This record gives sequence, structure tokens and C-alpha cells, in this order.
Amino acid sequence: MGVKSVENTDRLYWLGRYSERVYTTLKLYGQRFDSMIEEGTEGYDEFCRSLDIPNIYNSAEDFRQKYPFGKDDPNSIYSNLKRAYDNAIELREEIGSETLAYIQLAVYEMNKAAESEAPMIEFQKVLDDILAFWGIVDDQIEDENTRNVIKVGKRVERIDLYGRLRVDYVSMEREIRRLCGRIDRCSLHYNREVLETLSAMIDREKMNEKLNYPEIVRKIERILEV
Repeated sequence: MGVKSVENTDRLYWLGRYSERVYTTLKLYGQRFDSMIEEGTEGYDEFCRSLDIPNIYNSAEDFRQKYPFGKDDPNSIYSNLKRAYDNAIELREEIGSETLAYIQLAVYEMNKAAESEAPMIEFQKVLDDILAFWGIVDDQIEDENTRNVIKVGKRVERIDLYGRLRVDYVSMEREIRRLCGRIDRCSLHYNREVLETLSAMIDREKMNEKLNYPEIVRKIERILEV
């Protein structure tokens, strides 16, 4: 595999991860928006802890502005969307202009939300654009490996976030099963022992539906360490 192919595979993987990170964190932010503002410091501090990001915010209003829109905050939703966009631009030939367009639209709607007094409508449009992006990945990208690498990145990120957010057993099982069924179908080199451990954890806990969430996060962070 040439240098360009290795670099593009990495970009595809992180395009999948960043697009999922934006989708899940924006959805979570929207669900908790009102309660976080009402609860003040306690509300957004708990939000930061759940995602394991530093609480660098000075007030509820500071959080409301900087977490979704902060261009200088590496953990902001905007920063992760910009990373997805930067990868998509480099991958224009691999993913096609139509696929790229939905990431561009998401950036456009995020910029509109930053200027709005009531950004929730624009937030929903960002979510819709990312859903459309994933749909067109399936519909328009002919190369199976390209599709699969993006989807593996998406699944890895979702498992990582679900572990931090301690989602229910059924949702976590579904995502780990999907990752197991997808990762062998692409060119990524991964740690098979990590994947087998995650699968075994799901099987072992099936009866009581309790999961060791910190261990899942630790394992999934090592999935590409070979």
C-alpha cells in the first residue's frame, strides 16, 4: 500500500470518527441544553465529565457559546466538524463532490447557528446533514473499502462515546456487533485481541446486562494499536 493510500485510509477513518463525534455530541448537547442552562455550573460540569473533556468554561453562558462554536477550543463541536471537513476536502476524489457537499452544508448550518439567538433549528439541520452524508456514503461511493473504513471509524467513535456516556447494554451490544462485522471487510490493520475482548465482554455480561464501561473505553482506544 502506497503512502498516499495509507494517508487516505487514515483520513477516511477519522472522517468517520469526527462526523460521528459531531453527531452524538451535538445531539446530546441539544437534549440537555435547557437543563444545563437552568442548572448553571453544575449542569455543564457534569456534561464535561461525562465526555471526559476539560471544563474550561467560566459560566453557563460561556459554555453555551464556546462548547458548540469555539474555534479555539479543540473539544468544541465546531472544531470536530472542521476536522471532518478538512479530511473530506482531502478525500474529494475518493468520496466525491456530492458526499463532500453534505459536510460543507453542516459547516454552513453550524456557522448560522453561531449567529442565531435560538440555534436549535440550525443544530437540527447539522444533524440532518450528517445523516444525509452517511446515507450518500452508502449510495454514491462505489469502492467498498472506502465505505467500510468510514463506517469503522464511525462505529469506533460511537462505542467510545457510548462507553463514556454509559448507554444501555442493548445499544452498546449492537454497536460492538456491527464493528465486529465490518472491520475485517476493510484495509485497516487492527488489534484483533482488543476486538475479541470487547466481544467477550458483551457475551459475558449478556445475562445481567451490566457493562464495565471504563474498560470498554480503554479497549476501544487501542483498537488500531497492532
